Amino acid sequence: MAKKRPQTKAKGPQIADGEVPVVGAREPCPCGSGRRYKACHGRAAAHAVTELVQRPFEGLPGEGDWVALRELVPAATVELTLKGGLPEGVPSVSLATVLPMAWPALRREDGSVLLGLQNDTASGDISRDLADTLQRALTADPGTPVQGRRAPADGPRLQDLLDPEGTFEPVVHSGFEFWVPDAENSSPEVAASLERANAAAIPTAKLQGVDAAYWCETPDKNHLRWVMPYPEEQLLDALARLHAAGRAGLGEGTRLVGSFRAHGLTVPVWDLPSGVTAEDMEKPAAEFAERLTGALASDAPLTADERRARGGLTNRQVTLS
Repeated sequence: MAKKRPQTKAKGPQIADGEVPVVGAREPCPCGSGRRYKACHGRAAAHAVTELVQRPFEGLPGEGDWVALRELVPAATVELTLKGGLPEGVPSVSLATVLPMAWPALRREDGSVLLGLQNDTASGDISRDLADTLQRALTADPGTPVQGRRAPADGPRLQDLLDPEGTFEPVVHSGFEFWVPDAENSSPEVAASLERANAAAIPTAKLQGVDAAYWCETPDKNHLRWVMPYPEEQLLDALARLHAAGRAGLGEGTRLVGSFRAHGLTVPVWDLPSGVTAEDMEKPAAEFAERLTGALASDAPLTADERRARGGLTNRQVTLS
């Protein structure tokens, strides 16, 4: 018979749960139990970092725009406002959709910080991962990128670091020249990288008259993708009412084709004729917003036609994240 493995006893003073640092899974647990970290305090830490947060940007100014910049917009930047102001030596902090080499963050030579949004994250809470990256970028050496890592399970989230009263005003760019301070005089390698990135970017523009609505141009047709903050079931009912009444379009030749879910919000999508520009959509979008407000206010049961319309919208719905 196999011999029983003797119990390992703790050899040092015990550490309170809240003080146990994160170490490698196979390393001895810092609490002094004598067990490996993965079999001790690492269990709770692993569960905490994998638990999915359905709405990671909830409570931040511009939640819909956070979702859009994470999932829809190729090139955009936003100046961020930190609680308590900027640290000494950091002239500005900006969010960017994507950075060169998919860096999570970059501390520029002048001390300014760029935080990348469209990156893989190590946990189920994008907000916590981004906050950890941002904190490390604020203290990184100027001129260096910040690499990704698993954020501590009890670390701060963006909601803890950003000023809730601050504005969130995305600036959509036609390309990625914002990567470098002087793109026109950049090195041949940087110029080639910018050219490749710019060639892959889909032309995109943010509508000014409504929140979190983005026009984009593709070879066959254009689209409007609109991140909406309403509860999903209520929004689908409202869209179904408008669709059944023939009032879900945004003008001649446009069509509501479905929606998708992203980070806890619903994003309706319209097909637009190829000649329709973002400016052309400003007035129709504002008029649709008024119609939607009325439909959202109705609590009457759906009619048979409205139920069929809702079923069609639901069948064409996909989940991005």
